[in-house]
Amino acid sequence: MTKTLLTFGDSNTHGTPPIMTRGIYARYDARTRWPRVTQSMLGADWALVEEGLPGRTTQHDDPVMGAQMNGRTGLKIALQSHGPIDVLTIMLGTNDLKTRFAPTPQFVTAGTAGLLDIALGDEMQTRHGGFSVVLICPPPVLEQGVLKGEFIGAAEVSQALADCYRALAEARGVAFLDAGAAIEVSQVDGVHFEAAAHQDLGAVVARQVQAL
Repeated sequence: MTKTLLTFGDSNTHGTPPIMTRGIYARYDARTRWPRVTQSMLGADWALVEEGLPGRTTQHDDPVMGAQMNGRTGLKIALQSHGPIDVLTIMLGTNDLKTRFAPTPQFVTAGTAGLLDIALGDEMQTRHGGFSVVLICPPPVLEQGVLKGEFIGAAEVSQALADCYRALAEARGVAFLDAGAAIEVSQVDGVHFEAAAHQDLGAVVARQVQAL
């Protein structure tokens, strides 16, 4: 029986390459994006739903990019649109680090907790017949490149997220993966992943899913 993996995240789940010039849309091909790498490693018995939206946050209606960036709304839509699923990965928090959201590790973690509340709640678990969750902490950001002005102060906050997410995952009884232990963000823009990092992350996520 085919199993289904839903990958919920932001531009790094969507497959946005490091940005050198703002305003130009780009996306890695299917062979490069980490969710596709994960699916390939899991094998033919797994189907994939890619739900990566550039700019998505854990909890904010973005005043610049729009209310649709609120991950709480997006996760409800994704879980109501697709299914049944067997595994859900959540990798969000990078966009919450933008200066306009006055981030703290605790506040970003609180947003992620809200997503787990939705995923683990009776409504969604019943709808899908039960599914597992893998909480992925994104790697720390760097304050450099064309995105530097949006992430002033974010580097320090992001360094504390892995411990906070790990504690949250343990408390909620879900699997945890620290992406920063496997990959780093690109030196080009300090936020997005190089192609090789997508390959590495895809392999690590596949091993985590297989271990559930």
